[in-house]
Order: sequence, then structure tokens, then C-alpha cells
Amino acid sequence: MSKESSQRARTAGLHRVVVIVDENSNPFELGCATEVFGLRRPEIGRELYDFRLCSPAPATAMRDGFFTLSGVAGLEAAETADTLIVPNRPDVEVPRRPAVLDAVRRAHARGARLIGFCSGAFTLAEAGVLDGRRATAHWQWADSFRARFPAVRLEPDVLFVDDGDILTAAGSAAALDLGLHVVRRDHGAEIANAVSRRLVFAAHRDGGQRQFVERPMPDAPAESFAPVLAWALERLDSPLTVQDLAARAAVSTATLHRRFRAQLGTTPLAWLTGERLTLARRLIERGEPGFETVARRSGLGTAANLRTLMRRETGITPSAYRHRFGPPEPGAHRGG
Repeated sequence: MSKESSQRARTAGLHRVVVIVDENSNPFELGCATEVFGLRRPEIGRELYDFRLCSPAPATAMRDGFFTLSGVAGLEAAETADTLIVPNRPDVEVPRRPAVLDAVRRAHARGARLIGFCSGAFTLAEAGVLDGRRATAHWQWADSFRARFPAVRLEPDVLFVDDGDILTAAGSAAALDLGLHVVRRDHGAEIANAVSRRLVFAAHRDGGQRQFVERPMPDAPAESFAPVLAWALERLDSPLTVQDLAARAAVSTATLHRRFRAQLGTTPLAWLTGERLTLARRLIERGEPGFETVARRSGLGTAANLRTLMRRETGITPSAYRHRFGPPEPGAHRGG
């Protein structure tokens, strides 16, 4: 069996993610997409996606001529995508190729999920699929984006926007945030955490772009909170407070808030809540039947609080989450 035939057999029936690579595309985001959606996952024990690269040309010059990409599928591969990742390029004022924009429109019309990393929001907007929709783009291009596409509801202060069937990420590294969010949405928190561990990247990074806007650098870097975070993660079921974290870090609560904002882009309370929700999702995925127990073991207190926070975070109730990601009941069949 050829290598290509082996790949097709291995990924048959999986959700297909296709990335369009166009002239002057950024290689970093291409690498992020490949890392999250394209690599084999022996630590998980199964494949997650059928991943393809395609391009409108046999040879595509990447950003600033760093290298030329060849040997990938033609643009027709986009026609079979369940999720289509559109090109992102630093030359945002240069129109995209009509063939690429047509492929994006056709994918949207047939119900495929669309993803734009960084300046990929310009591709989506130019294709006309973002009118009246929420999106984000790199803060550096926010004014240019608003001027060109006033019908799009730009949210420049977030890492990514999930608007259902169209998702956009702010900057280059935010492609990883959005990629892991998509894995979490498709396969649950347990699998997303496994992928994030492989990447050595936070599975859930709260906050937004404000922390990355140009500003004077501090005189000295703040000390890492890694030991404090590790300590807190082992005690999520305890009634930890912001004051407890500050005491552990031997700083005032005001200093704790300031350093959390600088290093993590979020507040101590939001970080604690996010980690507790991640633990709650993992408990549900592993088969914990009682939501009161899940709430207690994750530090969220009550089933009612768990329900409120999960609906706000994931858009679904704990019961719906268990039905989608929890272990199937004996004799039951869960449709794919």
C-alpha cells in the first residue's frame, strides 16, 4: 500500500480539515494548523482529523519568499472540506485570488466550518461571508479592517471569536488558542488537554489582545507564577480564594492581579474558574454521574453553579455535555 493510500485508509470517515495556502501566506499559522489538526496522536490512540493542504498554484511562495511550498493538493481539495482554514497574509490590502474567494464562498454555502487565523479575517470578509457576523483580527490591523469592512462586527480585544460556523483568531500565537478551542469543541476537554500537553501550550488561555499592544517594557520581568499555578491546580477542590493565591505567592492581591494580567492576560479569579471548569469537563468525560459531585470535586460548589458556568463557557448544559463527550451507556450507540 502506498503512503497516500495508507493515509486515506487511516483517516477515512474523519472530519476533514483543509488549509488553503496562497501566495505570501504566513508559515507560522500553517505550522499551527498542521500541529493541531494534522499530526498523528499516538498518545490519544486514534486519529482526530483528516488533514489536507491545498493551493491554487503548483508552487506557492510563502511570506517574504522564505520558501516555496509545492507537492500539495490543488484548490479542488477545498470542495470536500468539513472545516476550511483560509489564507492569512501580511499584505492585507492586496486582493485575494478570485478562485480562493470563490472556494471560500462555496464552502460556506454548503455548510462547512470556516476558520481564519490572524489576517485570515480579511480573506473571509473579502469573500463576503462575515457581513453582520462577529470576528477578530490582529490589533495592528483593526482600524484598516473596520474601514474596509464596516458590516463586520469586529472584536479586537479578544484572542479568538467563535461565531458558530465561522471562527477567527487574533494574532499568530492565538491560532493555537483557537485550534485547541476547536479540538475541545469537537472532541471534549480531555482530548484538548492531551493535545495541549503535546504542544506544551496552555489548553485554555483567558484574556485578550490588550496585553500585546505596544507599550513600554517593565524595568525587570515579573517573577513567574508557575509554582503558584501548579500548587493551585492540585487544590482546585478546595475553597481557594484570590487571597490564598496572593499569600502563596507572597505578594499583595493588587500585585497578584497586576502580574496575572501581565503574564496570563486574565484575572486570578477568572483563571481559577476556567481551570475548575476544565476539571469539571474532564470529570464528566470520564463518567462521573453526579453533577453535585462534579461541582464539589472541581471546586465549583453546587450543581446549579456548574450548570450556569458551563452554559456560559460551552453554550450547553452539563447533561448535554455528558451526552456528547461522556462515555456511552452500555448498549447505547452515539452517532458521529
